[in-house]
Amino acid sequence: MRITLSVGELGVEVASIFEVFTVKLLSQMLPRKWEKIIFLLIFIFSSASGAFIGINIGTQMSSLPSAAEIVSILKTQRIKHVRLFDADHQMLNALANTGIEVLVGVPNDQLLRIGESQSEAAAWINKNIAAFVPATNITYIAVGNEVLTTIPNAALVLIPAMQFLHSALLAANLNFQVKVSSPQSMDMIPKHFPPSTASFNSSWNSIMNQYLQFLKNTGSSFMLNAQPYYVYTKGQGIFPLEYALFQPLKPNNQIVDPNTNFHYTSMFDAMIDAAYYSMRSLNFSGIPVIVTESGWPSLGGANESDASIDNALTYNSNLIHHVLNGSGTPSQPTISVSTYVLELFNEDLRPGPVSEKNWGIYVPNGTALYSLTFGRIAESNADSTGLVGVFCVANSSVDSNALKKGLDWACGPGSANCTAIQPGQACYEADNLVALTSYAFNDYYHRTQATGGTCNFGNTAMITTTDPSHGSCIFSGSSGSSTSTTGSTTIGSAFGPVGALSEASNLQVISFAFIIASMLLLLF
Repeated sequence: MRITLSVGELGVEVASIFEVFTVKLLSQMLPRKWEKIIFLLIFIFSSASGAFIGINIGTQMSSLPSAAEIVSILKTQRIKHVRLFDADHQMLNALANTGIEVLVGVPNDQLLRIGESQSEAAAWINKNIAAFVPATNITYIAVGNEVLTTIPNAALVLIPAMQFLHSALLAANLNFQVKVSSPQSMDMIPKHFPPSTASFNSSWNSIMNQYLQFLKNTGSSFMLNAQPYYVYTKGQGIFPLEYALFQPLKPNNQIVDPNTNFHYTSMFDAMIDAAYYSMRSLNFSGIPVIVTESGWPSLGGANESDASIDNALTYNSNLIHHVLNGSGTPSQPTISVSTYVLELFNEDLRPGPVSEKNWGIYVPNGTALYSLTFGRIAESNADSTGLVGVFCVANSSVDSNALKKGLDWACGPGSANCTAIQPGQACYEADNLVALTSYAFNDYYHRTQATGGTCNFGNTAMITTTDPSHGSCIFSGSSGSSTSTTGSTTIGSAFGPVGALSEASNLQVISFAFIIASMLLLLF
Protein backbone atom coordinates (compact mmCIF):
# COMPACT_ATOMS: atom_id res chain seq x y z
CA MET A 1 0.00 0.00 0.00
CA ARG A 2 1.04 3.57 -0.39
CA ILE A 3 0.01 6.97 0.86
CA THR A 4 -0.41 9.28 -2.10
CA LEU A 5 -0.33 13.00 -1.44
CA SER A 6 -0.34 14.15 -5.07
CA VAL A 7 3.03 15.79 -4.62
CA GLY A 8 5.05 13.87 -7.19
CA GLU A 9 6.67 10.51 -7.61
CA LEU A 10 9.33 11.15 -4.99
CA GLY A 11 6.60 11.90 -2.48
CA VAL A 12 5.06 8.54 -3.23
CA GLU A 13 8.46 6.91 -2.80
CA VAL A 14 8.92 8.52 0.63
CA ALA A 15 5.42 7.56 1.72
CA SER A 16 5.88 3.98 0.54
CA ILE A 17 9.19 3.65 2.38
CA PHE A 18 7.63 5.10 5.52
CA GLU A 19 4.74 2.68 5.33
CA VAL A 20 6.95 -0.38 4.90
CA PHE A 21 9.11 0.73 7.83
CA THR A 22 6.07 1.39 10.03
CA VAL A 23 4.43 -1.96 9.33
CA LYS A 24 7.63 -3.88 9.86
CA LEU A 25 8.57 -2.07 13.06
CA LEU A 26 5.17 -2.19 14.67
CA SER A 27 4.57 -5.81 13.74
CA GLN A 28 7.69 -6.68 15.72
CA MET A 29 7.00 -4.40 18.68
CA LEU A 30 3.30 -4.81 19.31
CA PRO A 31 1.08 -7.57 20.61
CA ARG A 32 -0.95 -9.55 18.08
CA LYS A 33 -4.20 -8.00 19.33
CA TRP A 34 -3.14 -4.62 17.92
CA GLU A 35 -2.39 -5.83 14.39
CA LYS A 36 -5.97 -5.33 13.26
CA ILE A 37 -5.81 -1.69 14.27
CA ILE A 38 -2.51 -1.13 12.47
CA PHE A 39 -3.57 -2.78 9.25
CA LEU A 40 -6.94 -0.98 9.36
CA LEU A 41 -5.24 2.41 9.70
CA ILE A 42 -2.87 1.68 6.84
CA PHE A 43 -5.74 0.39 4.72
CA ILE A 44 -7.67 3.61 5.34
CA PHE A 45 -4.74 5.78 4.28
CA SER A 46 -4.00 3.67 1.22
CA SER A 47 -7.64 3.83 0.16
CA ALA A 48 -7.24 7.56 -0.30
CA SER A 49 -4.49 7.10 -2.85
CA GLY A 50 -6.76 7.18 -5.90
CA ALA A 51 -6.54 4.99 -8.98
CA PHE A 52 -3.24 3.32 -9.80
CA ILE A 53 -1.60 1.62 -12.75
CA GLY A 54 -0.04 -1.79 -12.15
CA ILE A 55 1.36 -4.53 -14.34
CA ASN A 56 0.77 -8.25 -14.85
CA ILE A 57 3.78 -10.55 -14.64
CA GLY A 58 3.10 -13.77 -16.51
CA THR A 59 5.50 -16.70 -16.57
CA GLN A 60 4.56 -18.72 -19.67
CA MET A 61 7.88 -18.18 -21.39
CA SER A 62 10.84 -20.35 -22.26
CA SER A 63 13.35 -18.09 -20.48
CA LEU A 64 12.12 -16.13 -17.47
CA PRO A 65 14.35 -13.39 -15.98
CA SER A 66 15.30 -13.83 -12.34
CA ALA A 67 13.10 -12.37 -9.62
CA ALA A 68 15.81 -9.82 -8.81
CA GLU A 69 15.98 -8.68 -12.44
CA ILE A 70 12.19 -8.34 -12.59
CA VAL A 71 12.08 -6.25 -9.42
CA SER A 72 14.89 -4.08 -10.82
CA ILE A 73 12.69 -3.28 -13.82
CA LEU A 74 9.75 -2.50 -11.56
CA LYS A 75 11.83 -0.10 -9.49
CA THR A 76 13.35 1.58 -12.52
CA GLN A 77 9.93 2.05 -14.10
CA ARG A 78 8.53 3.17 -10.73
CA ILE A 79 5.80 0.55 -10.93
CA LYS A 80 4.11 0.32 -7.54
CA HIS A 81 1.54 -2.42 -8.15
CA VAL A 82 2.02 -5.89 -9.61
CA ARG A 83 -0.15 -8.90 -10.26
CA LEU A 84 1.39 -12.36 -9.93
CA PHE A 85 -0.57 -15.27 -11.39
CA ASP A 86 0.67 -17.58 -8.65
CA ALA A 87 2.36 -17.35 -5.26
CA ASP A 88 5.91 -17.55 -6.58
CA HIS A 89 8.07 -17.51 -3.45
CA GLN A 90 11.15 -16.14 -5.21
CA MET A 91 9.13 -13.18 -6.47
CA LEU A 92 7.47 -12.64 -3.10
CA ASN A 93 10.85 -12.60 -1.39
CA ALA A 94 12.32 -10.25 -4.01
CA LEU A 95 9.40 -7.85 -3.52
CA ALA A 96 9.94 -7.67 0.24
CA ASN A 97 10.62 -4.20 1.68
CA THR A 98 10.06 -2.51 -1.70
CA GLY A 99 6.64 -1.04 -0.85
CA ILE A 100 5.27 -2.48 -4.10
CA GLU A 101 1.69 -3.68 -3.64
CA VAL A 102 1.22 -7.28 -4.71
CA LEU A 103 -1.85 -9.06 -6.00
CA VAL A 104 -1.26 -12.81 -5.66
CA GLY A 105 -3.17 -15.30 -7.79
CA VAL A 106 -4.51 -18.72 -6.96
CA PRO A 107 -4.05 -20.68 -10.22
CA ASN A 108 -7.12 -22.36 -11.68
CA ASP A 109 -5.57 -25.79 -11.19
CA GLN A 110 -5.43 -25.21 -7.40
CA LEU A 111 -9.02 -24.02 -7.13
CA LEU A 112 -10.68 -27.40 -6.60
CA ARG A 113 -8.39 -28.39 -3.73
CA ILE A 114 -8.89 -25.08 -1.89
CA GLY A 115 -12.62 -24.86 -2.61
CA GLU A 116 -13.29 -28.30 -1.15
CA SER A 117 -11.24 -27.99 2.05
CA GLN A 118 -11.10 -25.18 4.60
CA SER A 119 -7.89 -26.66 6.01
CA GLU A 120 -6.27 -26.56 2.55
CA ALA A 121 -7.27 -22.91 2.23
CA ALA A 122 -5.77 -22.14 5.65
CA ALA A 123 -2.58 -23.96 4.70
CA TRP A 124 -2.38 -21.97 1.44
CA ILE A 125 -2.74 -18.67 3.33
CA ASN A 126 -0.13 -19.63 5.92
CA LYS A 127 2.36 -20.77 3.28
CA ASN A 128 1.86 -18.09 0.64
CA ILE A 129 0.55 -14.98 2.41
CA ALA A 130 1.17 -14.96 6.18
CA ALA A 131 4.74 -16.14 5.68
CA PHE A 132 5.57 -13.02 3.65
CA VAL A 133 3.62 -10.12 5.18
CA PRO A 134 4.24 -7.49 6.31
CA ALA A 135 7.65 -7.33 4.57
CA THR A 136 5.98 -8.11 1.25
CA ASN A 137 3.03 -5.80 0.77
CA ILE A 138 0.36 -8.27 -0.34
CA THR A 139 -3.01 -6.54 -0.67
CA TYR A 140 -5.16 -8.82 -2.84
CA ILE A 141 -5.72 -12.47 -3.64
CA ALA A 142 -7.19 -13.25 -7.06
CA VAL A 143 -8.93 -16.62 -6.82
CA GLY A 144 -8.60 -18.25 -10.21
CA ASN A 145 -8.78 -16.34 -13.48
CA GLU A 146 -11.95 -16.15 -15.59
CA VAL A 147 -13.13 -19.34 -13.92
CA LEU A 148 -16.77 -19.24 -15.05
CA THR A 149 -15.92 -18.84 -18.72
CA THR A 150 -12.78 -21.00 -18.97
CA ILE A 151 -13.36 -23.86 -16.51
CA PRO A 152 -17.13 -23.77 -15.83
CA ASN A 153 -16.99 -27.20 -14.17
CA ALA A 154 -15.19 -25.51 -11.26
CA ALA A 155 -17.92 -22.90 -10.78
CA LEU A 156 -19.40 -24.57 -7.72
CA VAL A 157 -16.13 -24.37 -5.77
CA LEU A 158 -15.30 -20.75 -6.66
CA ILE A 159 -17.33 -19.08 -3.90
CA PRO A 160 -16.39 -21.63 -1.21
CA ALA A 161 -12.72 -21.13 -2.14
CA MET A 162 -13.07 -17.37 -1.71
CA GLN A 163 -14.91 -17.81 1.60
CA PHE A 164 -12.38 -20.31 2.96
CA LEU A 165 -9.46 -18.05 2.03
CA HIS A 166 -11.14 -15.04 3.64
CA SER A 167 -11.77 -17.05 6.81
CA ALA A 168 -8.11 -18.03 6.91
CA LEU A 169 -7.11 -14.38 6.53
CA LEU A 170 -9.47 -13.50 9.36
CA ALA A 171 -7.89 -16.13 11.59
CA ALA A 172 -4.45 -14.74 10.76
CA ASN A 173 -5.56 -11.14 11.48
CA LEU A 174 -4.83 -10.23 7.84
CA ASN A 175 -8.37 -9.59 6.60
CA PHE A 176 -7.95 -5.81 6.81
CA GLN A 177 -4.78 -5.81 4.72
CA VAL A 178 -5.57 -8.54 2.18
CA LYS A 179 -8.81 -8.69 0.23
CA VAL A 180 -10.15 -11.59 -1.82
CA SER A 181 -11.81 -11.47 -5.23
CA SER A 182 -11.81 -13.33 -8.57
CA PRO A 183 -11.16 -11.85 -12.05
CA GLN A 184 -14.08 -12.14 -14.48
CA SER A 185 -13.97 -12.12 -18.27
CA MET A 186 -15.96 -9.64 -20.38
CA ASP A 187 -17.48 -12.80 -21.89
CA MET A 188 -19.58 -12.90 -18.72
CA ILE A 189 -21.48 -9.96 -20.21
CA PRO A 190 -22.78 -11.26 -23.56
CA LYS A 191 -23.92 -7.85 -24.82
CA HIS A 192 -22.04 -4.95 -23.31
CA PHE A 193 -23.19 -2.16 -25.61
CA PRO A 194 -25.15 -0.13 -24.88
CA PRO A 195 -23.79 -0.36 -21.32
CA SER A 196 -27.11 0.64 -19.75
CA THR A 197 -28.74 -2.62 -20.87
CA ALA A 198 -25.81 -4.88 -19.99
CA SER A 199 -26.28 -7.87 -17.72
CA PHE A 200 -24.38 -10.99 -16.77
CA ASN A 201 -24.99 -14.29 -18.54
CA SER A 202 -28.19 -15.36 -16.79
CA SER A 203 -27.04 -18.97 -16.50
CA TRP A 204 -24.54 -17.74 -13.90
CA ASN A 205 -26.92 -15.52 -11.92
CA SER A 206 -26.86 -17.73 -8.83
CA ILE A 207 -23.05 -17.80 -8.69
CA MET A 208 -22.78 -14.09 -9.50
CA ASN A 209 -25.23 -13.20 -6.72
CA GLN A 210 -23.06 -15.10 -4.23
CA TYR A 211 -19.89 -13.55 -5.68
CA LEU A 212 -21.20 -9.99 -5.45
CA GLN A 213 -22.59 -10.55 -1.96
CA PHE A 214 -19.18 -11.78 -0.86
CA LEU A 215 -17.52 -8.66 -2.29
CA LYS A 216 -20.09 -6.45 -0.58
CA ASN A 217 -19.70 -8.20 2.78
CA THR A 218 -15.90 -8.09 2.77
CA GLY A 219 -15.36 -4.65 1.21
CA SER A 220 -13.61 -6.14 -1.80
CA SER A 221 -13.63 -5.14 -5.49
CA PHE A 222 -15.07 -6.60 -8.67
CA MET A 223 -12.10 -7.79 -10.75
CA LEU A 224 -12.57 -7.45 -14.50
CA ASN A 225 -10.35 -8.42 -17.43
CA ALA A 226 -11.23 -5.70 -19.96
CA GLN A 227 -9.54 -6.07 -23.36
CA PRO A 228 -10.80 -3.69 -26.08
CA TYR A 229 -8.47 -5.45 -28.53
CA TYR A 230 -10.64 -8.56 -28.52
CA VAL A 231 -13.88 -6.63 -28.83
CA TYR A 232 -12.52 -4.49 -31.66
CA THR A 233 -11.06 -7.36 -33.69
CA LYS A 234 -14.15 -9.52 -33.26
CA GLY A 235 -16.43 -6.60 -34.13
CA GLN A 236 -15.38 -6.60 -37.80
CA GLY A 237 -15.52 -2.85 -38.18
CA ILE A 238 -18.56 -2.10 -36.01
CA PHE A 239 -16.47 0.28 -33.89
CA PRO A 240 -13.66 2.51 -35.19
CA LEU A 241 -10.09 1.73 -34.17
CA GLU A 242 -9.77 5.18 -32.58
CA TYR A 243 -12.53 4.24 -30.13
CA ALA A 244 -10.56 1.19 -28.99
CA LEU A 245 -7.28 3.17 -28.66
CA PHE A 246 -8.60 6.12 -26.61
CA GLN A 247 -8.09 8.41 -29.61
CA PRO A 248 -10.39 11.31 -30.60
CA LEU A 249 -13.46 10.28 -32.59
CA LYS A 250 -14.62 12.05 -35.72
CA PRO A 251 -17.86 14.06 -35.36
CA ASN A 252 -19.77 11.50 -37.42
CA ASN A 253 -18.41 8.59 -35.34
CA GLN A 254 -19.63 9.52 -31.87
CA ILE A 255 -20.59 6.56 -29.65
CA VAL A 256 -23.72 7.26 -27.59
CA ASP A 257 -25.79 5.08 -25.26
CA PRO A 258 -29.34 5.81 -26.50
CA ASN A 259 -30.89 5.09 -23.11
CA THR A 260 -28.74 7.41 -21.01
CA ASN A 261 -27.42 9.76 -23.70
CA PHE A 262 -23.94 9.18 -22.27
CA HIS A 263 -21.19 9.81 -24.83
CA TYR A 264 -18.43 7.19 -24.77
CA THR A 265 -15.03 8.31 -26.01
CA SER A 266 -13.35 4.97 -25.33
CA MET A 267 -14.34 1.33 -25.51
CA PHE A 268 -12.59 0.80 -22.17
CA ASP A 269 -15.04 3.10 -20.38
CA ALA A 270 -18.01 1.40 -22.03
CA MET A 271 -16.76 -1.98 -20.82
CA ILE A 272 -16.37 -0.73 -17.25
CA ASP A 273 -19.84 0.79 -17.28
CA ALA A 274 -21.23 -2.47 -18.64
CA ALA A 275 -19.86 -4.15 -15.51
CA TYR A 276 -21.45 -1.52 -13.25
CA TYR A 277 -24.82 -1.89 -14.98
CA SER A 278 -24.57 -5.69 -14.89
CA MET A 279 -24.07 -5.54 -11.12
CA ARG A 280 -27.01 -3.17 -10.88
CA SER A 281 -29.17 -5.64 -12.81
CA LEU A 282 -28.66 -8.00 -9.86
CA ASN A 283 -29.45 -5.19 -7.39
CA PHE A 284 -25.85 -4.57 -6.31
CA SER A 285 -24.20 -1.17 -6.20
CA GLY A 286 -21.28 0.48 -4.46
CA ILE A 287 -18.82 -2.28 -5.41
CA PRO A 288 -15.71 -0.78 -7.02
CA VAL A 289 -14.21 -2.23 -10.19
CA ILE A 290 -10.53 -3.08 -10.57
CA VAL A 291 -9.35 -3.96 -14.08
CA THR A 292 -6.97 -6.89 -13.64
CA GLU A 293 -5.98 -7.14 -17.31
CA SER A 294 -5.96 -4.58 -20.11
CA GLY A 295 -3.46 -4.07 -22.89
CA TRP A 296 -2.76 -4.50 -26.58
CA PRO A 297 -0.51 -6.99 -28.43
CA SER A 298 2.51 -5.59 -30.28
CA LEU A 299 2.72 -8.32 -32.92
CA GLY A 300 0.26 -10.59 -34.69
CA GLY A 301 0.01 -13.13 -37.45
CA ALA A 302 -0.67 -12.51 -41.13
CA ASN A 303 -4.34 -11.76 -40.46
CA GLU A 304 -3.79 -9.86 -37.19
CA SER A 305 -2.71 -6.50 -38.61
CA ASP A 306 -4.13 -4.52 -35.68
CA ALA A 307 -1.61 -6.17 -33.34
CA SER A 308 1.33 -3.79 -33.79
CA ILE A 309 3.87 -1.87 -31.72
CA ASP A 310 2.27 1.36 -32.90
CA ASN A 311 -1.16 0.36 -31.59
CA ALA A 312 0.23 -1.24 -28.41
CA LEU A 313 2.14 1.91 -27.54
CA THR A 314 -0.86 4.09 -28.34
CA TYR A 315 -3.31 2.01 -26.30
CA ASN A 316 -1.14 1.52 -23.24
CA SER A 317 0.09 5.13 -23.14
CA ASN A 318 -3.45 6.44 -23.39
CA LEU A 319 -4.73 3.87 -20.88
CA ILE A 320 -2.14 4.96 -18.32
CA HIS A 321 -2.93 8.63 -18.85
CA HIS A 322 -6.68 7.93 -18.63
CA VAL A 323 -6.37 6.08 -15.33
CA LEU A 324 -3.88 8.37 -13.65
CA ASN A 325 -5.65 11.62 -14.53
CA GLY A 326 -8.57 10.46 -12.39
CA SER A 327 -11.02 9.95 -15.24
CA GLY A 328 -14.10 8.03 -14.26
CA THR A 329 -16.66 6.59 -16.65
CA PRO A 330 -19.76 8.35 -17.99
CA SER A 331 -21.99 6.55 -15.46
CA GLN A 332 -19.46 6.91 -12.59
CA PRO A 333 -17.55 10.12 -13.39
CA THR A 334 -16.07 10.53 -9.91
CA ILE A 335 -14.78 6.96 -9.56
CA SER A 336 -11.52 6.23 -11.36
CA VAL A 337 -10.63 2.61 -12.06
CA SER A 338 -7.30 1.11 -11.04
CA THR A 339 -5.86 -1.05 -13.82
CA TYR A 340 -3.15 -3.66 -14.33
CA VAL A 341 -1.55 -3.51 -17.78
CA LEU A 342 -1.12 -6.80 -19.61
CA GLU A 343 1.83 -7.36 -19.38
CA LEU A 344 5.50 -6.98 -18.44
CA PHE A 345 6.94 -9.71 -20.71
CA ASN A 346 5.92 -11.44 -23.91
CA GLU A 347 4.98 -15.04 -23.14
CA ASP A 348 6.18 -17.21 -26.00
CA LEU A 349 4.66 -20.37 -24.52
CA ARG A 350 1.08 -19.07 -24.37
CA PRO A 351 -1.22 -21.08 -26.62
CA GLY A 352 -3.16 -19.49 -29.44
CA PRO A 353 -2.32 -17.16 -32.33
CA VAL A 354 0.80 -15.02 -32.61
CA SER A 355 -0.88 -12.07 -30.91
CA GLU A 356 -1.44 -14.09 -27.73
CA LYS A 357 2.31 -14.40 -27.25
CA ASN A 358 3.02 -10.69 -27.70
CA TRP A 359 1.25 -8.59 -25.07
CA GLY A 360 4.46 -7.68 -23.24
CA ILE A 361 6.41 -4.44 -23.02
CA TYR A 362 9.61 -6.50 -22.85
CA VAL A 363 10.86 -9.65 -24.47
CA PRO A 364 12.08 -12.25 -21.94
CA ASN A 365 15.76 -11.27 -22.34
CA GLY A 366 14.90 -7.88 -20.86
CA THR A 367 14.94 -5.77 -24.04
CA ALA A 368 12.14 -3.20 -24.22
CA LEU A 369 9.88 -3.39 -27.27
CA TYR A 370 8.66 0.11 -26.49
CA SER A 371 8.70 2.35 -23.44
CA LEU A 372 5.88 3.57 -21.24
CA THR A 373 5.77 6.24 -18.55
CA PHE A 374 4.03 4.64 -15.57
CA GLY A 375 4.01 7.74 -13.37
CA ARG A 376 1.75 10.72 -13.76
CA ILE A 377 2.99 12.66 -16.78
CA ALA A 378 3.03 15.95 -14.88
CA GLU A 379 5.45 14.41 -12.40
CA SER A 380 8.15 13.45 -14.87
CA ASN A 381 10.29 14.89 -17.60
CA ALA A 382 9.10 12.22 -20.00
CA ASP A 383 7.76 12.94 -23.47
CA SER A 384 4.09 13.77 -22.93
CA THR A 385 3.09 11.04 -25.37
CA GLY A 386 4.98 8.35 -23.46
CA LEU A 387 7.20 7.82 -26.54
CA VAL A 388 10.45 7.33 -24.66
CA GLY A 389 12.93 5.15 -26.55
CA VAL A 390 10.54 4.68 -29.49
CA PHE A 391 11.23 6.04 -32.96
CA CYS A 392 9.38 6.21 -36.28
CA VAL A 393 11.85 5.82 -39.15
CA ALA A 394 11.76 5.39 -42.92
CA ASN A 395 11.90 1.89 -44.34
CA SER A 396 15.15 1.76 -46.32
CA SER A 397 13.78 -0.89 -48.68
CA VAL A 398 11.00 1.38 -49.97
CA ASP A 399 11.21 3.09 -53.36
CA SER A 400 12.89 6.51 -53.13
CA ASN A 401 9.99 8.24 -54.88
CA ALA A 402 7.62 7.00 -52.19
CA LEU A 403 10.01 8.24 -49.48
CA LYS A 404 10.29 11.65 -51.14
CA LYS A 405 6.51 11.90 -51.27
CA GLY A 406 6.29 11.03 -47.55
CA LEU A 407 9.03 13.53 -46.69
CA ASP A 408 7.27 16.32 -48.56
CA TRP A 409 3.99 15.54 -46.79
CA ALA A 410 5.54 15.35 -43.31
CA CYS A 411 7.38 18.66 -43.70
CA GLY A 412 4.37 20.29 -45.41
CA PRO A 413 0.78 19.36 -44.51
CA GLY A 414 2.00 17.17 -41.63
CA SER A 415 3.59 20.19 -39.92
CA ALA A 416 6.70 18.32 -38.77
CA ASN A 417 9.57 20.57 -37.68
CA CYS A 418 12.08 19.96 -40.44
CA THR A 419 14.49 22.76 -39.56
CA ALA A 420 17.18 20.31 -38.44
CA ILE A 421 17.35 18.65 -41.88
CA GLN A 422 17.85 21.87 -43.82
CA PRO A 423 21.30 22.50 -45.42
CA GLY A 424 23.86 23.48 -42.80
CA GLN A 425 21.84 22.06 -39.89
CA ALA A 426 22.78 19.16 -37.59
CA CYS A 427 20.71 16.46 -39.28
CA TYR A 428 21.24 17.44 -42.91
CA GLU A 429 22.70 14.67 -45.08
CA ALA A 430 22.61 15.66 -48.74
CA ASP A 431 22.77 12.16 -50.22
CA ASN A 432 20.86 10.25 -47.55
CA LEU A 433 17.12 10.40 -48.27
CA VAL A 434 16.36 7.68 -45.73
CA ALA A 435 18.01 9.67 -42.90
CA LEU A 436 16.25 12.92 -43.86
CA THR A 437 12.88 11.19 -44.15
CA SER A 438 13.39 9.33 -40.87
CA TYR A 439 13.92 12.58 -39.00
CA ALA A 440 10.77 14.12 -40.48
CA PHE A 441 8.66 11.02 -39.90
CA ASN A 442 9.84 10.73 -36.29
CA ASP A 443 9.20 14.40 -35.51
CA TYR A 444 5.69 14.17 -36.92
CA TYR A 445 4.99 10.97 -34.98
CA HIS A 446 6.13 12.37 -31.65
CA ARG A 447 4.10 15.53 -32.17
CA THR A 448 0.86 13.81 -33.14
CA GLN A 449 0.76 10.30 -31.65
CA ALA A 450 -1.27 11.33 -28.60
CA THR A 451 -3.99 12.76 -30.84
CA GLY A 452 -4.14 9.97 -33.40
CA GLY A 453 -0.95 10.30 -35.47
CA THR A 454 0.55 7.02 -36.64
CA CYS A 455 3.84 5.74 -38.03
CA ASN A 456 2.71 4.64 -41.46
CA PHE A 457 3.15 7.21 -44.25
CA GLY A 458 1.72 4.95 -46.92
CA ASN A 459 3.55 1.90 -45.57
CA THR A 460 6.93 3.61 -45.93
CA ALA A 461 7.71 3.87 -42.18
CA MET A 462 8.25 1.55 -39.25
CA ILE A 463 8.63 1.66 -35.45
CA THR A 464 12.02 0.91 -33.90
CA THR A 465 13.58 1.11 -30.44
CA THR A 466 17.04 1.69 -31.91
CA ASP A 467 17.93 5.35 -31.45
CA PRO A 468 18.81 6.85 -34.88
CA SER A 469 20.42 9.92 -33.28
CA HIS A 470 24.05 10.56 -34.22
CA GLY A 471 26.50 13.27 -33.30
CA SER A 472 24.63 16.50 -32.68
CA CYS A 473 21.57 15.24 -34.60
CA ILE A 474 19.14 14.28 -31.84
CA PHE A 475 15.81 12.60 -32.62
CA SER A 476 12.67 13.16 -30.52
CA GLY A 477 12.44 10.29 -28.04
CA SER A 478 16.22 10.08 -27.60
CA SER A 479 18.06 10.36 -24.30
CA GLY A 480 19.51 13.60 -25.63
CA SER A 481 16.16 15.07 -26.57
CA SER A 482 14.59 17.83 -24.50
CA THR A 483 11.22 16.09 -24.64
CA SER A 484 12.05 12.59 -23.46
CA THR A 485 14.28 10.72 -21.12
CA THR A 486 15.60 7.50 -22.51
CA GLY A 487 16.47 5.30 -25.43
CA SER A 488 16.16 1.55 -25.93
CA THR A 489 16.19 -0.13 -22.53
CA THR A 490 17.42 -3.44 -21.11
CA ILE A 491 17.13 -4.96 -17.67
CA GLY A 492 18.93 -2.94 -15.05
CA SER A 493 19.41 0.19 -17.20
CA ALA A 494 18.04 3.59 -16.24
CA PHE A 495 14.74 4.80 -17.64
CA GLY A 496 15.52 8.46 -16.97
CA PRO A 497 15.16 10.85 -14.07
CA VAL A 498 11.96 11.85 -12.38
CA GLY A 499 11.15 15.53 -12.14
CA ALA A 500 12.37 17.35 -9.08
CA LEU A 501 10.04 17.68 -6.14
CA SER A 502 9.56 21.07 -4.59
CA GLU A 503 10.86 21.77 -1.09
CA ALA A 504 7.32 22.44 0.10
CA SER A 505 6.19 19.07 -1.23
CA ASN A 506 9.04 17.32 0.53
CA LEU A 507 8.09 18.98 3.78
CA GLN A 508 4.48 17.99 3.25
CA VAL A 509 5.41 14.34 2.83
CA ILE A 510 7.73 14.34 5.84
CA SER A 511 5.20 16.17 8.03
CA PHE A 512 2.42 13.80 7.05
CA ALA A 513 4.58 10.78 7.75
CA PHE A 514 5.51 12.22 11.17
CA ILE A 515 1.84 12.81 12.01
CA ILE A 516 0.93 9.22 11.15
CA ALA A 517 3.86 7.82 13.14
CA SER A 518 2.96 9.96 16.14
CA MET A 519 -0.69 8.93 15.98
CA LEU A 520 0.19 5.23 15.89
CA LEU A 521 2.66 5.53 18.74
CA LEU A 522 0.15 7.42 20.90
CA LEU A 523 -2.17 4.42 20.69
CA PHE A 524 0.35 2.54 22.78
